[in-house]
Amino acid sequence: MMSPFDLRGVFLTLLLASSALAHGGHDHVPEGAAISEDPIDATLWVHMILMGLAFGIIFPLGMVLGIIRSRWHVPLQIVGTIVAVLAYFLGHAHKGRQFAKNIHASFANFLMLMMIAQIVLGVYLKLHITRGIHGRIRKVIVIAHGILGKAMPIVSWAQMLFGGITMMGFCREDHLGQCLAHFIMGSAFIAYGILLTILLLVGQFWLRRTGRSQEFFDSLIIALWGCVNTFTEHRWGQPWAHNDLQHTTMGIVWWCAGLLGMWLSRSRNGRPKRNLIPAIVIFLTGYAMSGHPQHLEISTMIHAIFGYTLMAAGLTRIIEISFVLKDKGTLSPDGSDPNSFQFLPPYLLYASGFLFMGATEEQMQLLHDAGITHVSYILILYSIAFILFLFVNVLLHIYAVHAWPESANPQASRNYDEDGQRPKNGQTAMNGRARSASEAQHIHDAEAFELQGLISDEEREGHEGHGRNSMDPRKADDEENLFGKETSAQH
Repeated sequence: MMSPFDLRGVFLTLLLASSALAHGGHDHVPEGAAISEDPIDATLWVHMILMGLAFGIIFPLGMVLGIIRSRWHVPLQIVGTIVAVLAYFLGHAHKGRQFAKNIHASFANFLMLMMIAQIVLGVYLKLHITRGIHGRIRKVIVIAHGILGKAMPIVSWAQMLFGGITMMGFCREDHLGQCLAHFIMGSAFIAYGILLTILLLVGQFWLRRTGRSQEFFDSLIIALWGCVNTFTEHRWGQPWAHNDLQHTTMGIVWWCAGLLGMWLSRSRNGRPKRNLIPAIVIFLTGYAMSGHPQHLEISTMIHAIFGYTLMAAGLTRIIEISFVLKDKGTLSPDGSDPNSFQFLPPYLLYASGFLFMGATEEQMQLLHDAGITHVSYILILYSIAFILFLFVNVLLHIYAVHAWPESANPQASRNYDEDGQRPKNGQTAMNGRARSASEAQHIHDAEAFELQGLISDEEREGHEGHGRNSMDPRKADDEENLFGKETSAQH
C-alpha cells in the first residue's frame, strides 16, 4: 500500500505532466473567434459532469464532514480527488469543439494547485508529527488547512462559471463589462441567500456572541458594495448612458441606506436591534431592475421577472422581521425550528441570482434565435435555484445534527414543554428565560473551550481516562481530528 508521501508525489507528478499537455487545438479556432464551429464531444461532456460532481457536490459535502469530524471525511475527499484528476485530464484530451486561450483553462491550474495543497496539508496533519519545529508550525498548518477547505467551494463556483462561459464563447470584447456585472451581482445574491440560510439554521449563537443584529452586517456589506458601484458603473470622462446613470444612482442608494441600517441596528442602550433597511434596499433594487431597458423582448421579460423576484425577496423579508419574528432574532434559541415562512426570503434570493446571471446579452440573443420562450427559461432557472437551496439545506442539516444532536433527538425534547421554553429539569438562563437543550449545551461547550487555554498539560493528562460527560465539548483542540483518531499502534 502506498504511503501518504508516495501518494503526494503521484499527485504532484500528475499536475506537472498535465501542465505540459495544455489545451491543444487552438489553431482550429478561426481568427478572432472564441470557439470553433465543431460540436461538443462526449469526452468534454464527461469532463464537465465529473468536475461538477467533484467540486460541486463531493468536496462541499466532504468539507462539512470534516467540520463535524466524520470518519467519512477522508474517504470522500479521496474519491473526489480521483474524480477531479480524471476529469482534469479529460479536459485536455477532448476532440470536437476547440477553444481560444481563455480564463477557464488558466484558472484550472490554480484550482488543481489548491486541491493538491489541501491534500498535502491534510496528509501532514494525519501523520501527527509534533516534535521539534513541527510542533510549532502545526497550528499554522491547521489554520491553513481550514481556510483552503472553506475557500474551495467559492473558487470552484467561479471556475464552473468560467467553464460555462468558455464553452459558449461568451463574455469577450464589448460583452465583457455586462457579463461581469451580471455574474458578479448574480453570484452576490446567491451568496447572500446562502448566508441567510446559514444564519437561519445554525448561525444564531454566533450572532449572539457578536452582540450585533443581523441587519448590522447586512447594512455594512450593502454600504461597501454601494461605494464600489457608485464609482465603477460609469466610465468617467465618457458620455452618460441610461444604464450608467441607473446603476450609479443605485450605488448611491445602497451606501446611504447601508449607513442608516448600521445606525439603526442598535438600540439606545447598545443592545442589538432589528430593522428593515436591508430588506427595503433589496426591494428598491428589484424595482429598479424590473424596469431596466433592453433590446430584446425576451430580455425585457427576464429582467422584469428578476426584478419582481428580488422585490418579493425584500417584501417577504419585511414580513418575516415585522410579523413572523416581531423584531426578535429568532423563534427558537438554536434555530432548530424556524417558521416555514422564513425559508422564503433566502430562496427568492437564490432564484433572483440565477435569473440575473442568466440574463446577459449573449444568452438572451441565443434564446431569441432558438425560439425559446421566457416562461420555459424562467422555470428552468427556478428549478436550478430549488436544487441549490436543497443542497445547502442538506449540508446544514448534516452539520446541525452533529453539532447539536439533542435537537434531533425526540427523547431529549421530552424534557421541555411544547413551546420549548420551560425545561422540566428547571435549567434556566440568567435572564429568567428557559434555555433549550441545544442552547444549554452550546453555552457549556463555549465555556469549556474558554477554559482549555487555562488548563495545563499535566492537569489535562490527569483528567484522561476518567471518561467524558455527555455534555463535554464536541470540538477537539486541534483540527487534526478531522481525519480521525490515531490508534495506539500508530503512536
